[in-house]
Amino acid sequence: MYAIVEIAGQQFKVAKDQKVYVHRLPEAEGNKVSFDQVLLIGDGDNITIGAPAIDGAAVEAKVVKHVKGDKVIVFKKKRRKGYRVKNGHRQSLTELLIEGIVAKGAKKAATKSEAPKAETAEKPKATKPAAEATVEDLNAKTVGELREMAKAKDISGYSAMKKAELIAALEGK
Repeated sequence: MYAIVEIAGQQFKVAKDQKVYVHRLPEAEGNKVSFDQVLLIGDGDNITIGAPAIDGAAVEAKVVKHVKGDKVIVFKKKRRKGYRVKNGHRQSLTELLIEGIVAKGAKKAATKSEAPKAETAEKPKATKPAAEATVEDLNAKTVGELREMAKAKDISGYSAMKKAELIAALEGK
């Protein structure tokens, strides 16, 4: 069984017990990681293709160690101009050991943008005083909308104000 999975912005063909070198991951050595961006799973003659990823599929791996890749020399030259520049670098890599491929039933990892949305939906808004509610309403508006409100209330210098200053001026502080 093999899978094509997206890890750190690159696609890799992986199988169980295979070692893969990928761009440096923020995980510590020895930690287990799961990648849910599985694009294709092949098991003998059965091939499942995602659009773009397969729902419920995941590749589980263990971070073996963090290493540096081979030295890469970057040499630039312009002929007849006396211009020669030699640079180089060693890429930071992470060595992964693929522990398994799950075709169905894997939990999808919550992204950073989805997590705050769930928290804000749980907060009750009816229990807050009216003064705090107006501040939150003004915070939710864009700077352009706040400037239009300031213009309607004849507040001078609204075009040079930042968002916090506009909110304070509209509240009358």
